[in-house]
Amino acid sequence: MIRALIVRRIVPGATLQDRGRTGFLAFGLSRGGAADLLALAEGAALLGQSTSCAALELPGAGGVFEATEPLRIALTGAPMQARLEGRPIVWNASYLLAQGAQLEIGAARSGSYGYLHVGGGFATQHVLGAQSAHLAAGVGRVITAGDHLAVGMDRASDVGLTLPTEPRFDGGALRLVDSFQSGLFDADTRARFTRTRFQRDARANRMGMRLTSQGDGFFAKGGLNILSETIVPGDIQITGDGAPYLLFAESQTTGGYPRIGTVIPADLPQAAQTPLGGRMTFEFVTRDEALRAQDRMQTYLTQLPNRVRPLIRDPAQMRDLLRHQLISGATSGQLELKEP
Repeated sequence: MIRALIVRRIVPGATLQDRGRTGFLAFGLSRGGAADLLALAEGAALLGQSTSCAALELPGAGGVFEATEPLRIALTGAPMQARLEGRPIVWNASYLLAQGAQLEIGAARSGSYGYLHVGGGFATQHVLGAQSAHLAAGVGRVITAGDHLAVGMDRASDVGLTLPTEPRFDGGALRLVDSFQSGLFDADTRARFTRTRFQRDARANRMGMRLTSQGDGFFAKGGLNILSETIVPGDIQITGDGAPYLLFAESQTTGGYPRIGTVIPADLPQAAQTPLGGRMTFEFVTRDEALRAQDRMQTYLTQLPNRVRPLIRDPAQMRDLLRHQLISGATSGQLELKEP
């Protein structure tokens, strides 16, 4: 029997995703890959393996899973209800999924995309250098009940580890840089755009999401005369009815709608994780500010393995033992002796 994760039940639209493909824009294929690349890196840190390993991306809910032999697993991204052999388990942590044991993942408590990682990574076929399904381009497929997903050899053994959760699952403020057509929107329109509080519409998928708001739409001067140009994830297109569309990993490669701005890469995980009805605002920043944000994100990703901690702290494993209060009521300060 192959080493595999057995899918007993799964949410519609679930796919295997890694960091996606680069170098194919000229052929009409956008990067694709995980909607939340930060969650991909968090899973790799929890399992002590490469960030190139694919994970099972779960949109809005999960399913029921078993293993043909013991597997290490990690759960990251949008926090979802989860049980292992009927017992509740916490998110953003790693566990051992024993042979025949059931992992049940329910609905998301917040956010949009959860991720199930396996130790050793999924050993599925690479297409154009990646394992990611790109449904909009017809590459790969959705994962369905009954699938046996092959798993690679796992050279590590640590489980019971957790990472501090990076808050990004409820919408919020997103930073923009100017796009090719930002100058077609007058100052008043741009200012109104940044003052507007948007909501994520039900019309959303891995290609992008429609944003709704109160008040008038947003229109560019000469917007109907724009030639198609290259599209990148994070672009905000303004369609003919004045509604913004925020584009994601499986966006088209070219487009002719005017773009009022582009969400910076450091904020794309937060944007993609905005749940249905979640609210968000936008702020224009300079190119230098965007580059500094990207540098901070890269530093954070580099340091992720050092942020992993045991779920239940074992004093024998605590290298920073003196920093912790191990006995209730005791402190590291001097004791105050009192006369009897």
